[in-house]
Amino acid sequence: MIDLFYMQELPVAVMGLGKSGLATARALRDSGAEVRVWDDNPTSRAAAEAEGFAVVDLASADLSDLTTIVWSPGIPHTHPKPHPVAERARALGIELICDIELLGRAERDCAFIGITGTNGKSTTTTLIGHILAAAGRKAAVGGNLGTPVLTFDHIGSGGTCVLEMSSYQLELTHSITFDIAVLLNITPDHLARHGGMEGYIAAKKLIFHRQTWPRTAVIGVDDEHCRKIHADLVAAGDQRIWPISAQGPVAGGVYAADGWLVDDTDGEAAKVVELSGLPSLLGAHNWQNAAAAFATCKAAGLPVPAIVAAMATFPGLAHRQQLVGTASGVRFVNDSKATNADATEKALATFDPIYWILGGQAKDTGLNGLEGYMGRVRHAFLIGEAQEQFAAWLDAQGVAYTRCGTLDVATAKAAGLALAERLEGSCVLLSPACASWDQFANFEKRGEAFAVYVANIVAAHESTGDGTSGGVA
Repeated sequence: MIDLFYMQELPVAVMGLGKSGLATARALRDSGAEVRVWDDNPTSRAAAEAEGFAVVDLASADLSDLTTIVWSPGIPHTHPKPHPVAERARALGIELICDIELLGRAERDCAFIGITGTNGKSTTTTLIGHILAAAGRKAAVGGNLGTPVLTFDHIGSGGTCVLEMSSYQLELTHSITFDIAVLLNITPDHLARHGGMEGYIAAKKLIFHRQTWPRTAVIGVDDEHCRKIHADLVAAGDQRIWPISAQGPVAGGVYAADGWLVDDTDGEAAKVVELSGLPSLLGAHNWQNAAAAFATCKAAGLPVPAIVAAMATFPGLAHRQQLVGTASGVRFVNDSKATNADATEKALATFDPIYWILGGQAKDTGLNGLEGYMGRVRHAFLIGEAQEQFAAWLDAQGVAYTRCGTLDVATAKAAGLALAERLEGSCVLLSPACASWDQFANFEKRGEAFAVYVANIVAAHESTGDGTSGGVA
């Protein structure tokens, strides 16, 4: 755990007691700080009290001796309406920071890589961490990704913190200047929390705050908002700037073109890896992630062959287009995290032909927007509460389907048909476009169950000696 030595004997409050909030409270207490905690949720307060923390209502308690409140980024502190504790703290001149700011103050000797964007942050962050580790670099990976940063081991000189940064966290992190800062893309999101689109863009731009040479800005240029930020950075000329694109050539950057990842950061437009050779980074949305990770790791001083070799072994994120097995050329892909049509669209755009497993608790938007991908679907296999609703939708699209009810039945039927037909490039795809709660506790449990069913199917297929299998990934 990170040693917050500079907080020893100081009074400090923690507002919000989720996973990161509790980790923060523990780190502060272990470092000798006088810790007070609060959460509006009584269950969270009870959990903290059970660990021996002083639970104090920050909306009414005396805060006069505090200089700092470590704030959960998920709690509004400005828009759409600031939490009363935030208003009270600011009136008293108490700083609001998040746990990542505490990390920055404690780990002044390590390198910092920050990744933000509306989409792709988690994949890119994890991929960068994977490459650095494969190259023998000491790296800690966390932040918005889910690993609380104050649970890291001491990093120190020669180590690197690879941090996924949400717009909320960027607003509450003041002292870190990222050695390499990555902005992938910007599309409308969380607008109420930022007072509109301009506020959201301004929060994302904070990833580049105070960067000067030789620090590097890696920035996607496939949307108009990021193109404007890129132009502004170029005009200011404060840092090294490498643009990235999944849509084609960008001078002086890294991009996807003609099925290759191309490196033009040295002005040579060198093809570095064939994108089809990166099985966990399929689809145009992942090409941007691959370009960003390559550029970041090159900026961090890793040799190109080491970067490419590590990218090829990246296992992907669990439950996000995760390859969990192959048999006779049929791929089995777990995209359980796709709980709505927008998320499922990315998977449908990636594979062809598809034996599609879908259903669960439908969202209000249903399958709207997926009509253009139905030509890729060889057969659909329906599960859960949405079965009849989705059957009607598929009828309207002229897509063949089977009502299966449960995931085990759907997986078996989809595998049976795919392995019987053995079409080139075929994929059994769990991308439900639904919440999981009708049959599973969460999307993770759903994806884990799918992976188990696939493992059994692959093992049985191998035991028959019927064709070749790549085994379970």
